[in-house]
Amino acid sequence: MSITFVPTPAVQPFDASVDHAIQSIVSGASTDATCTTDLAAGPWDFDSRPGYGPGSSMGDVIPTGAPRQGELPAAYREASEAELDERIRTAKAALGDRAVILGHFYQREEVVRHADYVGDSFQLATAAKERPDAEAIVFCGVHFMAETADLLSGPDQAVILPNLAAGCSMADMADIDQVEDCWEQLAEVLGDLDAQDEDGRVPVIPVTYMNSSAAIKGFVGRHGGIVCTSSNAQTVLEWAFERGRRVLFFPDQHLGRNTAKAMGVPLEQMPMWNPRKALGGSSASELVDSRVILWHGFCSVHRRFTVDQIDQARAEHPGVRVIVHPECPMLVVDAADEAGSTDYIRRAIAAATTPTTFAIGTEINLVRRLAAQFPQHEIFCLDPVVCPCSTMYRIHPGYLAWVLEELVAGRTPNRITVTADVADPARIALERMLAAKPPVVTSAR
Repeated sequence: MSITFVPTPAVQPFDASVDHAIQSIVSGASTDATCTTDLAAGPWDFDSRPGYGPGSSMGDVIPTGAPRQGELPAAYREASEAELDERIRTAKAALGDRAVILGHFYQREEVVRHADYVGDSFQLATAAKERPDAEAIVFCGVHFMAETADLLSGPDQAVILPNLAAGCSMADMADIDQVEDCWEQLAEVLGDLDAQDEDGRVPVIPVTYMNSSAAIKGFVGRHGGIVCTSSNAQTVLEWAFERGRRVLFFPDQHLGRNTAKAMGVPLEQMPMWNPRKALGGSSASELVDSRVILWHGFCSVHRRFTVDQIDQARAEHPGVRVIVHPECPMLVVDAADEAGSTDYIRRAIAAATTPTTFAIGTEINLVRRLAAQFPQHEIFCLDPVVCPCSTMYRIHPGYLAWVLEELVAGRTPNRITVTADVADPARIALERMLAAKPPVVTSAR
């Protein structure tokens, strides 16, 4: 009697590439859904048009005069993924220590694999200071991040954004003119905003999320305020409450509300400031009684997550652990098991010692990368529709190959610079942020 052994099929590793997933959807090879089939095209197809491009922010209104990217040479537009990968590696090797590549967690897998540092905005802000000898900092992220790197890097270092059209719709929801007008209206209600009370506190301290322009950071620095990230938002609010009776928090209302609520601030003491309305749409008495004044801004990625999605995840995956980003709406954060920054999410998954099912409420590129990195767990995005951050997705490996090869040739394209009148006060606000290190938080499970 002979026995035939049938080999067990090899388990294919999870493909972290969102681009591959979208191409499969568009070709019909996958039955998954995407928010727009335009994501299958190269971002250069949209560079000449006003707008944030296809993806989560495509419905947001872009300000007049927002930066646009010039035409990418055909050699990069027409190159295959493998060809671009090789060109990037070759150029990076030629540059050596002269260039450092920073990659945000939300970047494409095809870009992140080449980064010297990968992290959230807080970590990359720190990383920008740790390579003072690099001649060029290639920031694979969005415009406000490149501005921040320019503020924190040396005067002889060039900060490069591979695609100038990679902005941020949330950051654009609070421009400097609107914020200056808000400050003037608050002074009419609250009095001299520089006057200290008997406890040494001023009427209001401005706090801006990292997701804001350098001009906004400069405003905050001039007025005794501070920058925060999702990693240190509570630490920053504690700092602000020691110095002011109230906080003006912009541009993301959800991070401000969720953080302050967790600190015990009642919702009725968190009025919304809509810059298109007198007094932001609140009454003078509401502003006087406030603790946190929330700007009417949001992240279109995190606004896609819903309580219904959490309910469905729990119904289909008993025992699922739901972790969402604090830029999600309050009801979503309340319904989740945990909320934390992108780095918190990554660390929570890394710390899980037994196979766990995770439903994650943050940008799809990070979620898919985590699923590939931790195959012992089942990890999926709460939103079943593949819809990456519109602007992060504008950084394509074609642009990365182009800027690196330009640097090899002795040219410096797409340099991001902040003028001294803005940079000096903005650095003050950023240095305060970097000093406000959050306590080390470990996962609750």
